[in-house]
Amino acid sequence: MVDLILDTILDNLKLLPFLFLTYLIMEWVEHKTGNFTQKLVKRSGNFGALIGAVAGVFPQCGFSAAGSGLYAGRVITLGTLFAIFLSTSDEMLPVMLSEKAPFPLIGQILFLKVLIGLAAGLFIDGVMRMRGRKQELKLHELCDHDHCHCEQGIVKSAFHHTVQVAIFILAISFVLNCLIAWIGESAIESLFVDHGIIGCLTAGLIGLIPNCAASVMITELYLRGVLPFGVMMSGLLTGSGVGILVLFRVNHNLRENVKIVGGLYAIGVMCGILLEMIF
Repeated sequence: MVDLILDTILDNLKLLPFLFLTYLIMEWVEHKTGNFTQKLVKRSGNFGALIGAVAGVFPQCGFSAAGSGLYAGRVITLGTLFAIFLSTSDEMLPVMLSEKAPFPLIGQILFLKVLIGLAAGLFIDGVMRMRGRKQELKLHELCDHDHCHCEQGIVKSAFHHTVQVAIFILAISFVLNCLIAWIGESAIESLFVDHGIIGCLTAGLIGLIPNCAASVMITELYLRGVLPFGVMMSGLLTGSGVGILVLFRVNHNLRENVKIVGGLYAIGVMCGILLEMIF
């Protein structure tokens, strides 16, 4: 139990710099840039999804957590958020490197995640524009909900937001870690008996678990030869680490959050099935 608590605390400490920097940027945006930033967000177009897809491949899930916060304030678009979530590698890259996986394989996986994230992001933003959905900054609503007292300075306000979200993530992560330890990884591995469509559906669900254990498990199972390529990709595409947790904490539209998770799952599973057919 002590090891479980320590692991949970250490994992969450790694997120603090990302969360604090995210809220610091958001506070600066609100206080310093005004209408200029709103115009910049509207004109960012394809670059938002491209930047999100590329940045998401870096190890750990800090950027996906940051992306959730930025989307809650509508600093980035919905398509950019999807690009970040789909390309987020979480613990996949460190596991691959530690297991001495071939560099061409690692490059192929990262390339596919970026490509799928970018394509999905561009498509979603295109649909939103066709529907005439305009995006306005919601930083004031975020601050009002969290009672952060922004008038006391952007650093203090950013710190206040960071503490609130960090405590929420810490509590949920501890519960998830306890459940995984109680159920046992071998029992979860047994869910991947089917390597076809059912395997992709299952891997996609496992990937949605907002915990780094999901990406570690899926990557290890693939390297051991238990999972085929397409099934692994389903799990890695839906696996955005704690980004989903942060989304439910800071974006106060529950219905929208559920749709985002559903969309993420659908894209991950469909791409996994397609890749399973190709490979």
